[in-house]
Amino acid sequence: MSGAPAPLIVTALFGKADQAWFDSLRRTHFPPERNQLDAHLTLFHNLPPSVAEELKHRLAQETRGVRAPRATVGGLMSLGRGVAYRIDSPDLVVIREGLVQAFAGLLTLQDAGRWRPHVTVQNKVTPVLAKALMAALSRDFQPRSVEITGLASWWYRGGPWELHSRNMYA
Repeated sequence: MSGAPAPLIVTALFGKADQAWFDSLRRTHFPPERNQLDAHLTLFHNLPPSVAEELKHRLAQETRGVRAPRATVGGLMSLGRGVAYRIDSPDLVVIREGLVQAFAGLLTLQDAGRWRPHVTVQNKVTPVLAKALMAALSRDFQPRSVEITGLASWWYRGGPWELHSRNMYA
């Protein structure tokens, strides 16, 4: 870890083919000056740095010797000024609910509230551009399975994220 303590972000990791697909969409549709990250599925946006070691341990427990969660791209979501793919995964919901219970009292309102799993492929554009992309992507949309290969945590220091832990499914 470098620098002062920072909040932690938790994400699910995708298989190579799915990561490439999401990244390609993001490179095509995300404003380039704002696209500092690979495509990602966030489980938590802002955990306190004080939980760093416990979080690392819990993510390892969630992945060690366990079958990977099933997940599907189930539809599109309007973000108002962007577009995302909705991710349907009852398995990830269960994992996240366990972590919510483990860190109860330490969560921000955003992290304690209802989870809407998604992968953002466009953000911070005009509503007109977002509506146009939503219509274009909706025309050919077909639900598809996506491979979840692990869970990761990241330090957030204002720019690209710094890896804290990576835990892969067997």
